[in-house]
Amino acid sequence: MVARAYTVAFQGVQARLVEVQCAVAPGLPAFTVVGLPDKAVSEARDRVRSALNALAVALPSKRITVNLSPADLPKEGSHFDLPIALALLAALDIVPPDAAEATVALGELSLDASLVPVLGALPAALCAAEEDRILLCPRASGAEAAWVGATQVIAVDSLGDVVRHFTGQAVVPPAEPGEVVATYSGPDLRDVKGQERAKRGLEIAAAGRHHLMMVGTPGSGKSMLAARIPGILPPLTAAEALETSMIQSLCGLLDEGGINRTRPFREPHHTASMAAIVGGGRGARPGEISLAHNGVLFMDEFPEFPRTVLETLRQPIETGEVVVARANAHVKYPCRFMLVAAANPCKCGYLSDPARACARVPACGEDYLGRISGPLMDRFDLRLDVPPVAFTDLDLPATGDTSAMVASRVAAARAVQARRYADHPGTFQNADAEGELLEAIAAPDTEGRALLTKVAERFGLSARGYHRVLRVARTIADLAGEERVRRPHVAEALSFRLAQMAL
Repeated sequence: MVARAYTVAFQGVQARLVEVQCAVAPGLPAFTVVGLPDKAVSEARDRVRSALNALAVALPSKRITVNLSPADLPKEGSHFDLPIALALLAALDIVPPDAAEATVALGELSLDASLVPVLGALPAALCAAEEDRILLCPRASGAEAAWVGATQVIAVDSLGDVVRHFTGQAVVPPAEPGEVVATYSGPDLRDVKGQERAKRGLEIAAAGRHHLMMVGTPGSGKSMLAARIPGILPPLTAAEALETSMIQSLCGLLDEGGINRTRPFREPHHTASMAAIVGGGRGARPGEISLAHNGVLFMDEFPEFPRTVLETLRQPIETGEVVVARANAHVKYPCRFMLVAAANPCKCGYLSDPARACARVPACGEDYLGRISGPLMDRFDLRLDVPPVAFTDLDLPATGDTSAMVASRVAAARAVQARRYADHPGTFQNADAEGELLEAIAAPDTEGRALLTKVAERFGLSARGYHRVLRVARTIADLAGEERVRRPHVAEALSFRLAQMAL
């Protein structure tokens, strides 16, 4: 008799169904796991044997063979422990074989038969729902997996609970979806003295998910401004939270309480490798751009990143996804993020400071910012010059809008966009609009069109730059509550774009 249970193998954010077949046959006593397992999966037989001993279940003196099908799909991770144990219990008639066969299981076993939480419970639950099976997982993983309402999630503490559940001795109730309620307690935008234009740029970028570049002398407040972006972003919608949490689940970044609605804010160091930023390494894991999906990727000291790393950002910025191609893996990850970059104007940092004359004008700035290629710079929707704040201004009381006030305007603008793009799959914010849709929603009035045409000819805007100005103008109009893009909106969008042309 061959007993079957099911589990998953991960390929990016996708979970592929794996059939766990277990046969107990006469022969020399042995416990073999086949089907292209890695070291962690091969060691499962020892953990399963010890866990069964803890339950006073003795393995028969027969040949036990476990096959992981399809056999040509690499199997990695410790989450194969529980499905192997479940298939073996079904083969020994300890649990009903039909119940095991209707289950997708994942979990790591301790030697005392308790279950350890594993990565990927959320993608596994989606796979179980597609296959019309229940999901069996450790209790600590149940809150996130239960967010997939299309399948029943059974979260247990130990292998003994699994046996009692399937034999009807103590049925485990389905897990409930959990949500980590996080109240923003970070720095407030009102604490920033001066920099009113920079604050306005942050608001526009957050409202339309536009890419933002800040250039200023050391200590002018670029990092301080970027640190306040999470406070003005709206929480993730249910669909966005599910997308983002699938990536976080694979990386072990989800809290045991469930899913968090806070938008990701990733800030990698400038010494990060290409695999760390884009994705790769063992198993082609997601990189920082995917971990920032539906959130913000802040890259401080932007020109200090390796040139090869910066150039790899060009395609993901446009497409919203990245394909990590390696010899043993070909994986696609979503990466629809808002890129916020900060840089000094030159190597010494004081090219634009009249009080500290740069000794190598203008070569210092050309060499330093020249590390950012023209095609990459063209992908920034807004460019902000962040001047130093006068010492006298630092002693003034805090003025301007708080983060909560700006966040309410950003949320209102995003709500307008959500209604606008409800019938356009793949388009979520103004930054995603293109083609005929962009022409329909962002066509400026006659005066605005004339201004845009004149500036495009005078400064040689690229076609990409032309369309990005329209997207920013549409966002400015949304913030103002305007149905039509007018000349003032185009003029303000151009003012942020023309600052970029100075590079």
